[in-house]
Amino acid sequence: MPIYEYRCNGCRKRQSLFFRSVSTVTEPVCPECGSRDMRRLVSLFAVHRSEESRLEDLADPSAFGDLDENDPRSVARWARRMGAEMGEELGPEFDEMVERMEAGEMPDDLGDFGGDDEFGDVGSDSLSED
Repeated sequence: MPIYEYRCNGCRKRQSLFFRSVSTVTEPVCPECGSRDMRRLVSLFAVHRSEESRLEDLADPSAFGDLDENDPRSVARWARRMGAEMGEELGPEFDEMVERMEAGEMPDDLGDFGGDDEFGDVGSDSLSED
């Protein structure tokens, strides 16, 4: 039971059309405007990757090619890309820090993110000399 993607050349809408079997595929008709002037598209698909494969991709040096560690916007783009590769929600603190970097603040300037972390370590922003 194939599903084919088409773009209507009449109304320019993208449509997914279901056919009961490959042998019943007929000339498609746009459900929006009724046009028969439809162009078949390449359908999108997903690939399941193992955690090991994702981690190998994260460690690939080419992933750092456009990273400028002195540009907070560049670091934010990299962080978003790495967060998406992890495939998990990283929480509101991550999102807030990335948003602030996109606004031009460097992580060292984000003092309210210092302090004790989940491992009991003290962030560099809260260290003081006695």
